[in-house]
Amino acid sequence: MPKIMSVIGTRPEAIKLAPVIKELGRHSGALKSIVTVTAQHRQMLDSVLKVFAIQPDYDLNLMADNQGLADITSKVLKNIEPVYEKEQPDLVLIQGDTTTAFAAALAAYYRHIPVGHVEAGLRSRNKYHPFPEEINRCLTSVIAHLHFAPTKEAKNNLLNEGVDEGLICVTGNTVIDALLNIARHDFTFDNDSLNTIKGKMVLITAHRRESFGQPFMNICNAIMTLAKKYPNVTFVYPVHPNPNVRNLVYSMLEHTANIFLIEPLEYGPFVHLMKRACIILTDSGGIQEEAPSLQKPVLILREVTERPEAVMAGCAKLVGTRPETIIQETIRLLEDRKEYHRMAHAVNPFGDGYAAKRIINFIRNKFIHNQDTLEVLECITG
Repeated sequence: MPKIMSVIGTRPEAIKLAPVIKELGRHSGALKSIVTVTAQHRQMLDSVLKVFAIQPDYDLNLMADNQGLADITSKVLKNIEPVYEKEQPDLVLIQGDTTTAFAAALAAYYRHIPVGHVEAGLRSRNKYHPFPEEINRCLTSVIAHLHFAPTKEAKNNLLNEGVDEGLICVTGNTVIDALLNIARHDFTFDNDSLNTIKGKMVLITAHRRESFGQPFMNICNAIMTLAKKYPNVTFVYPVHPNPNVRNLVYSMLEHTANIFLIEPLEYGPFVHLMKRACIILTDSGGIQEEAPSLQKPVLILREVTERPEAVMAGCAKLVGTRPETIIQETIRLLEDRKEYHRMAHAVNPFGDGYAAKRIINFIRNKFIHNQDTLEVLECITG
């Protein structure tokens, strides 16, 4: 029986691979699923694994304070090698563009193990924005054998780089599978202050390495200005634990009455916080994909995005980190009902909730020749 090993390092990877791992479990008679976590982000990873009831087979536990990218890369390469040696997987599945994903793919390549890349083909075409994700995913595409592109745009990027079309499957994004599963449940926040918010609420998330320093100061200045202009609007910011983010955000925003600085939320509560928001300001890639499914306009706090589909569809807008632009575009959405409606009701370009089924179908087609009992769910075509 073919062995499929899923490797996870961070919370976003866990969210996006959870539907794939669950779908592998439904095919346990044909495919053996193995889950390895590196715990690149320990405290933010475990809660997601719990939400989706995923029990890792291997936990490398590589989280350490203040470790750099080279440290993470070398640790993953060194510590995942014995796991590959023991299990001899037929395919390693990695997701996205993290350092764990790249290093796990590279270690698999060294052992001639095929790699399947979930969320393949995203490109910003600027190797320092986002950093280090753009180079991570470009190098991973060179290594990967199977490419699970979330959109046709991503597929075209891969084709332009010379990837064989027969090795690409357009699946939609697995984050929509996870989101729709969580969003259908009713929810009450453990944090009572979130349950008592009245009126409009703006949700903010920002944590990107390329924004450390002055760009983060600009974002905080914009939030402060907006909070003062709209005292009846609540601004909620779950603050990332990275000291480069946390120290600055708390020093600038902590003492404003209608700005709620809270601890990072588990995935379920965060999905419901997105549902409660009227506008989302974010530099997160995953939220750019999730928010359109919840009909929430997104202002992207970055200079470039590897997810242009959201911008082209009209459900997201690039605003960068200049305070003037952030303020102007947020005011537009708060005051212009027509513009708000246009963005909130734009077509979601990121999938229908069946991405994981398409991924496993494609894998089975590559590994198992007798397809008589296989559910047919083909890759998305143009």
